[in-house]
Amino acid sequence: MLFWRLFIINGSLFALGTLVLALSPATVSTPVLLTEVPVLLIGLALILAANAALVRASLAPLGALTAVMRRVGLLRRGGDRATEAGNGDLKQLIRTFNEMLDRLEAENSASSALALAAQEEERQRIARELHDQIGQSLTVALLSLKRVVDRSPDDLREESLVAQEAVRASLEEVRHVAQRLRPGVLADLGLRSALTSLGSEFSRSSGIPVVWEIDDELPALSGDVELVLYRIAQEALTNVARHAHAARVEVTLASSATGLILRILDDGRGGDIREGAGIRGMRERALLIGAHLTVAPRPSGGTDVSLVVPGTDGRK
Repeated sequence: MLFWRLFIINGSLFALGTLVLALSPATVSTPVLLTEVPVLLIGLALILAANAALVRASLAPLGALTAVMRRVGLLRRGGDRATEAGNGDLKQLIRTFNEMLDRLEAENSASSALALAAQEEERQRIARELHDQIGQSLTVALLSLKRVVDRSPDDLREESLVAQEAVRASLEEVRHVAQRLRPGVLADLGLRSALTSLGSEFSRSSGIPVVWEIDDELPALSGDVELVLYRIAQEALTNVARHAHAARVEVTLASSATGLILRILDDGRGGDIREGAGIRGMRERALLIGAHLTVAPRPSGGTDVSLVVPGTDGRK
């Protein structure tokens, strides 16, 4: 169909040019006279200009489609779509492209859900093993060292105390790792307590204070939504500790007309955002609950991570 459209455009122009040449009083000598050359060049220019304008208008939707292809991303659900324009096969091409994006987004979301579910199960398994096996073994070692310290002679007591403190510190670290892998407080006490505990742990380990602003009344959330909110906040704070060089972090969780909004703002160096595995994982988690994630530099310096979960407006 596109071939025939271009054929008709070019054929019509050539036919029109032939008709004008046949009906006009202009003649072409053999050989061509110098006075006839401008007339021929003007006619050729008019035909080429008309042909270019018509072909460009006919293929304009392809330019818009190409621009969408360059900027589309499967980690942004319901993102850019090409506007269905043109006629015939061109319009069908754009429609098929949009349907392909919808299908790829759905397949990507399903595969990400399976991968993240497997990841959570693996985290829970490792956390249980850390708590039940390594944690218990370290606890037994700590109790044994306590008896050793009590019975040690004075010249060995200091070394025994150092070993005891090292085992105690290792036990605490194992507990913290297990807690990060499996946020038991999320299931036991809810999202608010889990986020508060996460902020306290982050401040303790990084030395960066966290200011929390959480609505007093949050809408009822499913377990999947709460887990995604917790994991994204956890990853955002981890990125702050590793890369931002920030002195302060603000975390807000509030309901609005657009849904539930989680924001993590820091006053670090900001600048260009390079999306690595951490931000990609955050986007994949956001897709699981149909949320929209943006990661952008702040005008005043630092980074703004914003997650909007639609359909969770808790305002009365």
